[in-house]
Amino acid sequence: MAWDLDADRPIYAQLVERIQMQIVSGQYLPGGKLPSVRDLAAVAAVNPNTMQKAFAELERSGLIITQRTNGRTVTEDEEMIRKIRAELAREHVDMFFAKMKELGYSEQDAVDLVKKKYEGEKE
Repeated sequence: MAWDLDADRPIYAQLVERIQMQIVSGQYLPGGKLPSVRDLAAVAAVNPNTMQKAFAELERSGLIITQRTNGRTVTEDEEMIRKIRAELAREHVDMFFAKMKELGYSEQDAVDLVKKKYEGEKE
């Protein structure tokens, strides 16, 4: 099934985000082998050159490593993965609070709403 990509943002950036998410969530384990560019491009329904660009960006960040004989693997640096995971979480929290503010919620109201949802209550 093709990945759901937004036409309003660069495709390669969305691919980077998606693969980062898969790594930090444990879908791809530290030291684990990644699918080939062609295989992953087919799954995402994108041009292999676009996927290659995303992989190059992930390699520049240090999240993936290219080994000539073994293809691409996820870094074994679990601390780096934890830091990226925390950074992505902070970004999501920031976006959540920004959207809640647009809806007219105070920060405390937004926190209370999350607590109610977490505890199973409905507004």
